[in-house]
Amino acid sequence: MRRRLRADLRGAIRRGEMSLSYQPRIALADGRLTGAEALLRWNHPAHGPIPPATFIPLAEASSLILHLGGWVLREAAREAALWPESAGIVSVNVSARQIEAGLLPAQVAEALAESGLPSDRLELELTETLALEERPETLRMLAALREDGIGLALDDFGIGHASLARLRWLPFTALKLDRSFLAHIPEEREDMAILRAIRDLSHALRIRMVAEGVERDAQRRCLEALDCEEAQGWLFGRPVPAELLRQRWQAPALAG
Repeated sequence: MRRRLRADLRGAIRRGEMSLSYQPRIALADGRLTGAEALLRWNHPAHGPIPPATFIPLAEASSLILHLGGWVLREAAREAALWPESAGIVSVNVSARQIEAGLLPAQVAEALAESGLPSDRLELELTETLALEERPETLRMLAALREDGIGLALDDFGIGHASLARLRWLPFTALKLDRSFLAHIPEEREDMAILRAIRDLSHALRIRMVAEGVERDAQRRCLEALDCEEAQGWLFGRPVPAELLRQRWQAPALAG
């Protein structure tokens, strides 16, 4: 099955089987939409929707991830450029292989040039568990992207071994809390203590704190009290196609 899926994945973009959905991100202070995270979807003609947890590792294990990553950047930038002028950022996950192969700057430049999307409306997410080597050329590459106005987010913050080290050597603009920290708040005192420590760290470094996986109003109120800047999760909206997200920019604020 895996071998067949890997073979099918090679032509999935060409056959129009790939698409992006977008999960809204909101400002906790006033509930306004601040942007959305682009999420890759694969609708297989025979097997139906294939979970990203199934096909992304297949792509990561080969050079397919380089092609897929470039397509996601171009498609996300193209669709975000159609959002209203008041729209926020589009956040795109990138692979360590795009960085290590030295392709990321060219892929980003191509996506922005083709779409006309301003660079400050693009954010690149690097998961904290990425096997990303701390090499000078990596720092120079990401620093150059940041100097061009592109945001850099450290995703799944707190579940890997390199969180604090990476904050020291990479120019991140946002920390995206791993959803595991939110599962038992505000009931668990230990989790609350960890969140307060992360809040203090992010504020000291002037990095936005973004909470993922917010599903309950009690979680939202807790995050507001902690001065967490932004959040996303089912409480605010599930991932939707780009055209449905565009309709939400004119909707009333989500907070309150």
